Amino acid sequence: MNRNYSKELDRILQNPENKGRKLLLHSCCAPCSSYVLAYLRSFFRITVFYFNPNITEDTEYQKRAAEQKRLIAEMNARLAEDILCAQNTAAGVCVGNEKPAGESVCTGRADAYPIEILEGDYDAKVFFERVKGLEQCREGGERCFACFELRLAETAEQAKALGADYFTTTLTISPLKNASKINEIGERLSGRYGVTFLPSDFKKKDGYKQSIELSGRYGLYRQDYCGCVFSRQEREHSRREADKESAGK
Repeated sequence: MNRNYSKELDRILQNPENKGRKLLLHSCCAPCSSYVLAYLRSFFRITVFYFNPNITEDTEYQKRAAEQKRLIAEMNARLAEDILCAQNTAAGVCVGNEKPAGESVCTGRADAYPIEILEGDYDAKVFFERVKGLEQCREGGERCFACFELRLAETAEQAKALGADYFTTTLTISPLKNASKINEIGERLSGRYGVTFLPSDFKKKDGYKQSIELSGRYGLYRQDYCGCVFSRQEREHSRREADKESAGK
């Protein structure tokens, strides 16, 4: 029977005992994390774990890591503004923050939590060693599953060390990623490390669409391939084929 991971997550969020618990959130990139952070920061105290040795070019890695840090800094800055706005609104004074449609006064999200970030070690050799023998797999296959497990295992280990209540990943927001497989891997690692895996399918409820909108709002760099040299080569091949087809019309 197919599980609805989105509904499973909703049930967890509806439990008031989970309010304020610690979540270590593996993030693959700033654009994918944007919606997830906006969605979860009112429920959990989130630390973003940026661990992506699959990004096999150093300059690309540094660019994506910088965007992740910038996004978190800006979201925290806006949170501080929202809290101040909510405090002034409660006192009957609006300080001029953007008002929601139909509201006469601004309503800050004072119930949200600041976001922290932890950057993991970066060494692309770790990724190449893990996927050795799987180089010829198509994108979305066994090579990707090995990559998911590499990043989620490190997340689970860090979550245990930090005393986090939950760990999860932003990866399920992508329409190109196998959410069932990601959840399966996460739950298996949960048993190994003794930290609860938070189920998710973040692309549901227009999550992916909202991540695109938030990326535009924050002016985020949106990469067009997953990160590894294999996904880049496959994307370039697809482009060449599309150009040939277009030229032939």
